Formats: sequence, C-alpha cells, structure tokens
Amino acid sequence: MRSVLSLLQFTTILPLGRPQDFDLFARHSWIFPVSGYVIALLIAIPVFFIRDALLAAAVAVAGVILLSGAHHFDGLLDLGDGLMAQGDREKRIRALTDRYVGAGGIAAGLVVTILLFAGLHAAASLISALIIGEVAAKFSMSFLTTYGVPFKEGMHSYLHRFSKPYFPFLSFLLCIPLVLLPIPPLRLAVALLVMILCPLVLLIISERVFGGVNGDVVGAANEITRALVVVALALA
Repeated sequence: MRSVLSLLQFTTILPLGRPQDFDLFARHSWIFPVSGYVIALLIAIPVFFIRDALLAAAVAVAGVILLSGAHHFDGLLDLGDGLMAQGDREKRIRALTDRYVGAGGIAAGLVVTILLFAGLHAAASLISALIIGEVAAKFSMSFLTTYGVPFKEGMHSYLHRFSKPYFPFLSFLLCIPLVLLPIPPLRLAVALLVMILCPLVLLIISERVFGGVNGDVVGAANEITRALVVVALALA
C-alpha cells in the first residue's frame, strides 16, 4: 500500500497525507495501471450523474487533466515543441526541455485533447472508455519507463534505473480486469493493441529524434495513448 500511495502522490494531486518514500514506487513502477483505475473511477463518479453526453465528455477530459495536476499534459506540450523544432538533435532536445511552450506544443495539446473529447463523446459507454483509456495510458508509461533509454539525467532516468525488463508484462496483467467491463471482446482487443503500439511507436520516434527518452516523452505517452485508445474504442 505504501508503494501505491507513493505512485498516487506522483501521478495525482490527491491529498494523501505525508509524502511517501519515492523509492517505494520507483522499485515497483509496474504498478502504474493502478493509478489509472483510481483516477478513472474517481472521475466516473460525477460523470455518471451527468445526462448530457457532450457535457459528460467535457467533464471527463477536464477531470483526467486536472486530477493529474496537468503534469503529463505538460510533457505532451514539450514533446510537441521538440518534434516540431527545426534543426539538429541538440536543437530539438533544447525545444523539448526548455520552459517555454511554442506552436508545436499548443498544436499537440489541442489535437490530443480534441481526439480524446470526440472519442469519449462517441463511445458507446463513456465510463468504460474512460477507464480503459486511463489504464492503457498508465501501461504506456510503464512501457516507456522500462524500455526508454534516458538521454539525460532526471526523473525518468531515476525510474528507469530501477526498472526490470519484465515490468511491462506485470503492468499488462494489471490491465486484465478490463475484460469485466461491458465492452465487446473485439473492441477491447483493438484497444489493447493500440495500448501496446502507442508507446512502441513513441519509443522508436524518440530514439530517432532525441536519441532516447525523458520524462516529457513518458508523460506525453500517457496523454497520446489515452486519446488514441478511446478513439479506437469508438471506431472499432
């Protein structure tokens, strides 16, 4: 439980008492999906009572961003700047890691947010899509934390140091309870496939563009995977 509390203190703004030792989570980063269940279920409570589908989707989008303190959303903006920057690898890394948000970051934030909103609105079951998307997003973070070789020292390099090659497999096992949701097996299978492909593609792109992965890329993976999984559920 102390590891879970440390995880939730890292991924949410929930008031959970005195700070736990971060190493408790760092040594067990495969538990990332647990945070996905907690966040999604907390947001599902108010969403359940909203009858208007448009407003419910908007509240769900606002909830997942605000409950995480926009921490991962900030990574998405930074990744957008890094990918859109012109020049060599050093210039792209500077755009990725500086404190300013440029047009690339704004574009990335808008595109991903619009896709998430549209996917939730079109989903047959908004709450199920919300839960699947959030858990899948956290699996994505576990995947990149393990396999994303850091290109600089920071939070990601610290977590990566404790990771083991089998951690994503354990994270995937934590996703198995998703089969209990009222979602057709084919749709769930498509969502799980997207869940695996998203961090894999981001890993390939990041290694080619930046020479590795940092915390911004991992945070961006959370936002991008959530949105694409929800869209996949709506389209499948």
